[in-house]
Amino acid sequence: MRLLRQGSHYLVFGVLQLVVDWAVFVVLTALGVAPAPANLAGRTTGALLGFWLNGRYTFADGDGHRLGWRRFARFWALWLVMTVVSTVLVAAVESHLGLHQAWLAKPVVEAGLAMANFFLMRHLVYR
Repeated sequence: MRLLRQGSHYLVFGVLQLVVDWAVFVVLTALGVAPAPANLAGRTTGALLGFWLNGRYTFADGDGHRLGWRRFARFWALWLVMTVVSTVLVAAVESHLGLHQAWLAKPVVEAGLAMANFFLMRHLVYR
């Protein structure tokens, strides 16, 4: 039951993060910012929101929230790895297919990474 609750919260908060991340990416690239730094800005914005939501609600337990500097350090280390993968993939799409295709590809890339990220965060970050 706990896994189902965590999974449903993670999904809802993940969609919210994705919308924020994608919107920042699209706005910045539309303003002329290169895809790699725009992706970094979008992922940073979404990540900060996600860390708080997931620590406060998704992975909280009977003792309350699961935030704090130790968890934030583990979160940020995982985030760095996922951001490198995301940025490489989004920049490759933009390079080969163009900016509008990168806008469409970003949510797909992030959704794929989110699946792996759920289990990694559950076992490594918010434990």
